[in-house]
Amino acid sequence: MTIADLWDQKISAFLLSPSQFLATTTSESFLAELLHELRNDKANDQLKILLVSVLLEHPTILCPSSSMGEETALELLSVFSHTPQKSIILKCNVMLAITNVIICTSCLANHTKMAEDWLDLLFQMIQDTNDYRCGLSQQPIRATACDCLREMETCSPGLLSQKLEALYLLKQQETTVLHQSYCMLYTLGLKNAIRILTSQKDVTDLEFKSILGGNEGFAWKSNQLRLTLLPINMMVQVPRLPPGLDCKELKSIMSSLLEESYLQTPISQSALLRELVEIVAMVPGLSPTLFKSQLLRLFGTADVSLMHATLFMKDTFTDSLFSAEDENFLLKRLVGTAQHPLLRVPEKLFYMECILHFPENRPISSSGEESLPVLVTPRLAVSLHPTVFNDSATMLCRLNLLCLVHLEADEGEADKGISYLFEHIMALLKIIDNDGSREVVVTSFRALFIFLMHFSGMEELSEEVIDKLCDMYSRHSRLAPNLIGLANRIQEHLDDPVWSVKLLIGLQKCIMEMPPPQLTIHNLSWHLKVLKRVAKEGQITQRNTIYLLLNILINSNLCERGNWQVGNAVLAVCRNLLEHPSIDQVFIELADLLQYISVHYDGMDIKDHARFYYTLLTNLSWEKRTGVLDKGLDGGRAKERSHSAIMAESEGIASNLTVHKTNRHVLQLIKVQEKASQRSSERSELLETTGEAENWLEVYQGQFQTPGFGSEVTLRYNLTHAKDTDPLFDKVFTICLHFELKDSNYAKINDIHVPCVFRDRKPPVVKVKLKPFQPYPTTLCVSAIFTTQDGRSWHSRLPDVSVSFPEIFLPLPLPPNTSCECKEQVFDHIWEAAASGNPDKSAISLFCLKTADESLADLIKTHFQGYLITDQQSKRSWKVLFFLPPMCHVLLKITQAEDAIQVSIATDNWELLPFVNSYLQNITDHCSTTVTDG
Repeated sequence: MTIADLWDQKISAFLLSPSQFLATTTSESFLAELLHELRNDKANDQLKILLVSVLLEHPTILCPSSSMGEETALELLSVFSHTPQKSIILKCNVMLAITNVIICTSCLANHTKMAEDWLDLLFQMIQDTNDYRCGLSQQPIRATACDCLREMETCSPGLLSQKLEALYLLKQQETTVLHQSYCMLYTLGLKNAIRILTSQKDVTDLEFKSILGGNEGFAWKSNQLRLTLLPINMMVQVPRLPPGLDCKELKSIMSSLLEESYLQTPISQSALLRELVEIVAMVPGLSPTLFKSQLLRLFGTADVSLMHATLFMKDTFTDSLFSAEDENFLLKRLVGTAQHPLLRVPEKLFYMECILHFPENRPISSSGEESLPVLVTPRLAVSLHPTVFNDSATMLCRLNLLCLVHLEADEGEADKGISYLFEHIMALLKIIDNDGSREVVVTSFRALFIFLMHFSGMEELSEEVIDKLCDMYSRHSRLAPNLIGLANRIQEHLDDPVWSVKLLIGLQKCIMEMPPPQLTIHNLSWHLKVLKRVAKEGQITQRNTIYLLLNILINSNLCERGNWQVGNAVLAVCRNLLEHPSIDQVFIELADLLQYISVHYDGMDIKDHARFYYTLLTNLSWEKRTGVLDKGLDGGRAKERSHSAIMAESEGIASNLTVHKTNRHVLQLIKVQEKASQRSSERSELLETTGEAENWLEVYQGQFQTPGFGSEVTLRYNLTHAKDTDPLFDKVFTICLHFELKDSNYAKINDIHVPCVFRDRKPPVVKVKLKPFQPYPTTLCVSAIFTTQDGRSWHSRLPDVSVSFPEIFLPLPLPPNTSCECKEQVFDHIWEAAASGNPDKSAISLFCLKTADESLADLIKTHFQGYLITDQQSKRSWKVLFFLPPMCHVLLKITQAEDAIQVSIATDNWELLPFVNSYLQNITDHCSTTVTDG
């Protein structure tokens, strides 16, 4: 396998999942490898372009900081300068990568030296107009330089505002195909410069002209002003310059740009026109009639982007630029192109959307929703009538448009048009009746929905549609999901649910009248879905439904077969019946049905559910029963959701059974600061005082024969919410904290359970019990599983918890009432043993520092108070003992000499000395001098 193949696999893996790829390495090392390979002269251009693509796609992952971005950009600039002139494509890609890194890592925003140098270099490149210096082969380099400058100006508006004169001269001099790139760059800089002027007060003619004639450096200060897209429409105020400014020079520039615009590609023309429209909107001295000469050309365009620019222009200037004749002509043009045979389907759909959202000079409605222009009459739109031969998208869009047309038409024309649309709908339903494909079924029901949204109030047509649908369902029960979906959507979008109720009543009647041979297992599953939906409607009587279910169960072998799917579907109907407002009218019938299922159905799960429903029916009122059965999908209590999960076909069960992952930290552990005396109160107190003459060292050491004595360190933390969490997590319940260790120096930590954490309450205290094998500093990785108020379960990582060396310290494990003499006796014995080298790992050391008396007193009070064995201030001597589980000791003898503080150290585990030394240096870092002697 070649190096190119290896890099191809690497980059493919990185682009597929950057986080998964970086789990096996670091971004710094991967970036270093990538830059090293870019500098490799043996690598071909194709491989290097592949390497550069990573920085084009994910610059912030590989360069998370501004400093790293600047270093990477410098490396890429070095690669660019050493790339041969013939490698044009590679050089262009490297230029784009440098620009991308500089922008995305905030080097441009922070005005770094690299960003300034790169801007200067780009500007030098575009000054080679007409390729006089570098030749025609280097033309793509200049084009890319223009694109890079445009991108930087877009991200930092006003950056080029002091170079407009130079850019204008370059544009005038350029006669190659790059003329449009220079035009686009200049126009963007001009628009942003004017936009910045609109934020100033009292703009004078001199300031205005200085912008147009600027030929200085880059305007770094102006890029601190973040400019958004102009909110240009009829209802929002556009920022404008003060009136009365001399705009002759700007008008001349605008006219020149418009006259040259036809030389550009349609996409570039569209972008240019948008920029110029925004400029005219901001400058009161410029009239929209500047664009008048372009309208004829734009009206005749066949390009989508140019038509979009034309409509943007019309939305901005309305009758200031477009007369009533222009408006009428443009609408006819849109209607004509919406059915042009040479256009593709997406383009036709675009033109029909333009008709539905046409910016009228005098709009009746300004809501921004679909509304038919007044000038679109049935006569104008007659050619847009839908047919069964149209593709799905075109047919639905035409149907929607024509429904609006005939809804607003005069009575005579409207009746004729609606009749045509109704015949079209019936033709679609007939296709379904003749076993149409799934696409035809979906399209037909969507068309029926559109028709009913506009004409459901016409009773004769509505009833005919319902009869046709019920007739179809009697032969094609597979249409049940489509019919249920249609009823639901109509009910959602119409204030009056009458049509949906009539449809459901018709379907219920259709099922009741079906002959027994049609009630097969396959068809029955569809019928039960329909009856389940019917049972939700409080306006529909349910007695017939219950009789049908009971009749089927008694007169068939369904109960003996014990089919779980059918049994569950029957229970789903019963569940909705339990919530029906008129349940009292069929109380006995429903009770008989549930009891029959609980006794005769051959399926324990179905029997249990039926028995549970029977209990609810016979023991709870309707209000309480609906409260128990309520799914709680809209933020109900967790209890309601847990009940919902056990019901048949509960919509929330999948969500309840899924453990979701949070995107960020939700909880965190904050260390509770405590004194040594508080920590010692948690330890075992098995030792009792037995007399003054007793050998306290033997008694002390004998304690450790008791299993588990002194083996744990208990750390206390507040479990609180992390910053900037979603309000969904303000109240979390049943939290289970799981701990993972990054080393093998501690025993496994048991999970900790916390009942709840509320943001507005005092955080609970969590006690983490560490059982060290070796008392070294460590880091705990913490995760949590918890439940939110809506009943969902979540898994979240917590920030890692660092356990420092002094957090493991415990006082000498003796009862609190032990005398100082006894403690000193134990201290002296341990010190003598350590000094004599018993046990083998014992060691002594010395630590010295210079400090004042007051500093020493504060040091002992702050850090050693809970561990003092003796405090002989008169002799300027102190003894301190740290106990570290499972059975290690660190002893300190602190004495004050004339010119220094001497800390003698003894321990029965010499491996602790580096940690002890670091600890003493940390707590005495305010002192001027420290000396350590092993």
